[in-house]
Amino acid sequence: MKEQLYTIPLNDAVNAGDECPFCYIERSVEQDLLDFVLGSSASYMEADIRDMTDRAGFCRTHFRKMFDYGNTLGNAWILKTHYRRMIGEMQQTFAGFKPGRTSLKDRLKKTDGSSNAIGAWVREKNDSCYICSQFKDTYDRYMDTFFYLWKQDPDFRRRIKESKGFCLTHFGELCEASDAKLSDREKNEFYETMMPLMESNMQRVAEDVAWMVEKFDYRNKNADWKNSRDAIQRGMQKLKGGYPADPPFKMSK
Repeated sequence: MKEQLYTIPLNDAVNAGDECPFCYIERSVEQDLLDFVLGSSASYMEADIRDMTDRAGFCRTHFRKMFDYGNTLGNAWILKTHYRRMIGEMQQTFAGFKPGRTSLKDRLKKTDGSSNAIGAWVREKNDSCYICSQFKDTYDRYMDTFFYLWKQDPDFRRRIKESKGFCLTHFGELCEASDAKLSDREKNEFYETMMPLMESNMQRVAEDVAWMVEKFDYRNKNADWKNSRDAIQRGMQKLKGGYPADPPFKMSK
């Protein structure tokens, strides 16, 4: 099947031989977004972009990654106007707030605080993130592309069968998405491939981790490490996704 512009990143991820192609895509897209927000393109100086980042804000994880990325001036500009908006919203929330009466029953009852207007506003801010939102839109398109290639491109399906599978997190998302994107017959074929693929590769990583443990036995001091030198980070990735051993992603100088 002839490669299209929108299929290139997913094909590159599969060809990379990673423990999970979607982890590979996730890292690439997130780094592209950090470059866009804070990089040399200086999008943080553009009014329309800053309006979006002011409204959405950033989650704790991405604030940390923005700090690690660098660009003190860019982060300061983003925070300056975001604070201006947040203080305005806070003042508006405070102006309309009146503490409700709390009965003894309410005090004894476990609650998520959903009836408290200030708590609800803070939760809304914590759940909002410009990078998370942009990433989700891009990730959803890659998920669509995966199933398009799975159905249309025999070579893509072959390369998936010969791959190292997926991390459990992204595998679960693929399984959930398959309900909407595949017919009953296609789902049967999908799981006939995916379940053995996942089982064999989970076993492979588990054996690498187990051998790393054995290497710490003095009797195996001179034994070959086999494939266990990076077993810890791959083992963590296979279970939850991501790249535990990655250094912080920093701005190119």
